[in-house]
Amino acid sequence: MLRDVLPLAPLLVCAAASMLVLLLGPWLPPRRRVSLAYLSVLALIAAGALLVPLWGPAQPLFGGTFLVDRFFVFFGLIACGVTALGALLASDYHGAEGPNAGEFYALLLLAASGMLLMIGAADLIVVFLGLEMLSLSLYVLAGSARQQLPSLEAALKYFLLGAFASSFFVYGAALVYGATGSTSFSAIAQAARAGAAADPLLLAGLGLLLVGFAFKLAFVPFHMWTPDVYEGAPTPVTAFMSVGTKAAAFAALLRLLTTALPDLRPDWTAVLWVLAVLTMVVGNVAALTQRNVKRMLAYSSIAQAGYALIGLVAANQAGLSGVAFYVLAYAAMNLGAFTVVTALAQRGEEHTQLRDYAGLAARQPWLAALMALFMLSLAGIPPTAGFWAKLTVFGAAVQAGFVELAVVGALTSAAAAFYYLGLIVVMYTQRPAEELPVPQLPPRLVVALAVTALLTVEIGLLPGPYVAFTQAILPLR
Repeated sequence: MLRDVLPLAPLLVCAAASMLVLLLGPWLPPRRRVSLAYLSVLALIAAGALLVPLWGPAQPLFGGTFLVDRFFVFFGLIACGVTALGALLASDYHGAEGPNAGEFYALLLLAASGMLLMIGAADLIVVFLGLEMLSLSLYVLAGSARQQLPSLEAALKYFLLGAFASSFFVYGAALVYGATGSTSFSAIAQAARAGAAADPLLLAGLGLLLVGFAFKLAFVPFHMWTPDVYEGAPTPVTAFMSVGTKAAAFAALLRLLTTALPDLRPDWTAVLWVLAVLTMVVGNVAALTQRNVKRMLAYSSIAQAGYALIGLVAANQAGLSGVAFYVLAYAAMNLGAFTVVTALAQRGEEHTQLRDYAGLAARQPWLAALMALFMLSLAGIPPTAGFWAKLTVFGAAVQAGFVELAVVGALTSAAAAFYYLGLIVVMYTQRPAEELPVPQLPPRLVVALAVTALLTVEIGLLPGPYVAFTQAILPLR
């Protein structure tokens, strides 16, 4: 039993730290509660450090229901890094130093534990446990600005639709169990090879599982919650939600489809092909009409999920590693963009309208320059991380024979440039309609901006080591 528990040290550190900050929160005076953010970041750094020695051959734990392998380490490092940056953003936000600060950071750490559980899961029940641990934390975090009606509305919408999605996942898992007699990925794969692949019950279960994942990843037409929740939730929570959920859900979906259901590849490839096209087209078209930056980034997030999905449709080694590479690049550039949005919030008042960015280059040149960098990367302009991420998944699609999918991706990327570049034009060429305060950049935000900007630039200029890193996590068991 101890042999199985020790590799789970990163997850246990996050869970223990969440209990610690929850206990310390009520006892600290308001001015000292920022130390809870630092404690959370230290715990996440420790969890990341404990992940590194686990890089190696796969270790099945607890009867094969959980796998510790290179795949787990890679996505686990992303999860810890994203949560640490989210804690830094929240530490400068109005709700994160108030009387409920301990609860706020405890929920962030519990969300990180749920992400790690999903990433290493090799059983449908474990995936569901991780998914619910992550989702329940996010429901509460979305409504953490209790004095603001949009935050409460976002939490309610996210909870109702999230619970709806979870029911699809549970029902799908039940049908898969009925067809194969197991919820273990390896046992499901063996049953499918033995003839269960033709069972309509298994196909129905696969369909419902995909619906559950599609809700969490905001694939069209299961995206309706995303713009409202992203807009209403506090910006640091939106930043964490937009990246953390996608990283964990993509990791779980990759492992599920490639290890449990490879014999059903023709079936899930056809479904994912349609979802990818709808997600890229609808996400980008809807983003073109937005005047609120958070809603624009919400639809951008939907479209970006569609691009990453291209690699899973290809399902070759280049495509699967391309999904991992895309998630890494997306984490850097999207978190960076939301950090700039957080920096523009003054004493709890968010300035998220497009007109609020007018003249930002004159008021805060470095902030405008970094936002321009993140917009260019999201648009896929070379030499940024976003360019190589798109090139990787498009190339994988061409290799696998999905040329038309790559063409759709390229065309929608060109259309997306209009709203990404439009924000840059507003920052550099327009004057504000009213005098806005000069955004202040506390050290914590500077650190978050520096990390995301350096990663965006480094991946863009030197993509080779990162591509090799993502290729090393394959093949999955």
